[in-house]
Formats: sequence, structure tokens, C-alpha cells
Amino acid sequence: MEAANRKLIRPSFNELKEKMDAKRNQNQGLKKNTPAEQTNAENFYYVKQMQSKTPMVLVLTDGEVLNGVIEWYDKSCLKVNREDGPNVLVYKLSIKYMYKAE
Repeated sequence: MEAANRKLIRPSFNELKEKMDAKRNQNQGLKKNTPAEQTNAENFYYVKQMQSKTPMVLVLTDGEVLNGVIEWYDKSCLKVNREDGPNVLVYKLSIKYMYKAE
């Protein structure tokens, strides 16, 4: 009996690699891009309030209320000019919320 020339059933490594690359490329198109780390909305808000010298009310995490105008800001704090007391440097972490004074 003569040995038959048999072809292997399993695909070659190159075929598998091409299929995996095709799937990877297809999945990359479906993935959402990660959002930007900073939208600059906070910076825009502070600059707008500083330029117009808007009177602001800052409520701190301990319940204290500060009234004043934001003079400048940086990554971690705000400088608030007050009429009823000395100017204050306030850490952003200690601010519970703030709003425009009426």
C-alpha cells in the first residue's frame, strides 16, 4: 500500500497570525479613546470670574463661608480678596462648593 500524500488540517502559523492581526485592527476601531485628562473648563471658569471681578461665595468643607473676589489661582489653591477681612489663600480641596454672590 502506497502512503498517500496528506495535507495537514491545521492552518499554518502565518494564516493564524494574519487572522489575529485582522481581528486586532478591527477591535482597535471599536475601542473608545480615553478622555482627556483635563478639559480646561475649571481654568476657563476661574479666568472668567477673575476678569469680571465677580463677587463669589465659597463654602468650605467645615461649613465656613467666605465672600470675596478671586484674585488668582493655581493647580491646588485660590487667592480670595475679601472686603470684610484679610485676603485668604484657600486650598481647592477644602472648598465644598462655590457660587456667584447676588
